[in-house]
Amino acid sequence: MKKLVAEFIGTLWLVLGGCGSAVLAAGFPELGIGFVGVSIAFGLTVLTMVYSIGHISGCHLNPAVSVGLWIGGRFDKKDLLPYILAQVLGGIAGATILYFIASGKQGFDLADGFAANGFGLHSPDGYGMTAALLTEVVMTFMFLIVILGATHSKAPKGFAGVAIGLALTLIHLISIPVTNTSVNPARSTSQAIFVGDWAMGQLWLFWAAPVIGAVLAGMVYKYLSPDN
Repeated sequence: MKKLVAEFIGTLWLVLGGCGSAVLAAGFPELGIGFVGVSIAFGLTVLTMVYSIGHISGCHLNPAVSVGLWIGGRFDKKDLLPYILAQVLGGIAGATILYFIASGKQGFDLADGFAANGFGLHSPDGYGMTAALLTEVVMTFMFLIVILGATHSKAPKGFAGVAIGLALTLIHLISIPVTNTSVNPARSTSQAIFVGDWAMGQLWLFWAAPVIGAVLAGMVYKYLSPDN
């Protein structure tokens, strides 16, 4: 239960910090943090949580990460569904807090997107479904390769959080214009629930693509480095 509570809190922080930066600070007149700031914010949420709860739960914060670690032989199958549930609920809790903060400003409208992920008309720069699918698969694949490598028993000790946080920052720098960057079904679900409509209709891609990418990464890294 302590591990699940840690995953809940960690995913709450990821959504509140990452999506919160996009909703509250990205477009702020003149002083807005923009894509770069949002990318850094997402990376910082993971970086801070790795060193806060990594020793408790492993700091997955992401159903795709849990799946990838399981496929890679680093995570027990019996814990998979409880972790995913805790992550999704934590994400929703983070989005709920963000909603109450954001809605305190006059003119707030969920129709503006609420940092939801999308493709086609709902891609930040108009990318279609195929581009979105490929982006999410490849970015999640690389994210898991970094995670599996940085947390390997033979990797330099104490630097996993830095590598993982920077990897997530880089992933956002690349892919925010394409899909608003998911690589995390819990993060996508939390925002889609509030936006509803098109966001819920496109949510399938932001579960399928990250999980596919994570499974492929788990298989590849297990081949590259069979010892953990």
